[in-house]
Amino acid sequence: MFYQLLKYIVLGPLLRLVFRPRVEGLEHVPQEGAAIIAGNHLSFSDHFVMPAIVPRRVTFLAKAEYFTGPGLKGRLTAAFFRGVGQIPIDRSGGRASQAAISSGLSVLRKGRLLGIYPEGTRSHDGRLYKGRTGVAAMALKAGVPVVPCAMIGTFEAQPTGRRLPRAMRITIRFGAPLEFSRYAGMADERTALRAVTDEIMYAILKLSGQEYVDLYAGEAKAAAQTEAKARAQGRKGHGAGG
Repeated sequence: MFYQLLKYIVLGPLLRLVFRPRVEGLEHVPQEGAAIIAGNHLSFSDHFVMPAIVPRRVTFLAKAEYFTGPGLKGRLTAAFFRGVGQIPIDRSGGRASQAAISSGLSVLRKGRLLGIYPEGTRSHDGRLYKGRTGVAAMALKAGVPVVPCAMIGTFEAQPTGRRLPRAMRITIRFGAPLEFSRYAGMADERTALRAVTDEIMYAILKLSGQEYVDLYAGEAKAAAQTEAKARAQGRKGHGAGG
């Protein structure tokens, strides 16, 4: 009920007003049955804009931090994300990754649409980063197609650190579903998972036109932060020395 209220009465109309989304390839999203929508991740707004324009309900795997914040704000945020159909996942790796895959499979086995960002986190600079193989594991284990999706313009509208988005037009582009039956029975083979993931990321790249970086987004972000910190300390030291 809360999901329908947000999508059709509150949040959906607001997002359409702010972003005036241009939608391409929506016919590629299956009208029924289970499928994965795998997209690039440029902005906090991505969580809401794409599901708002897809006729069917899309359940996303979202980072657990959205559900564990302190105080009243944290509880309200958690309630909101649950209300719009998001499932919390722990991104620490290992057993947590397996739990995330199990959560995604439970959605797919109910014949629903699952939304996922293979990069694992938002791009800090607008480039497309290496995909993590969880999307491939779910696609192979559930035997479902993967619809590549590109968000274009949301980084400019709401980059990391900006609380409220700018009002500007964005594009949401869907590609033809990718089918991986040739990898049947190989869901536990690392080389197969990497091959499937790379094919998905290449499809997203063709749709988005982004520059591709063969590194995980989290690692690249951490390196950029370390470099920025070192530069800031260098300027501070230079100023003190002068």
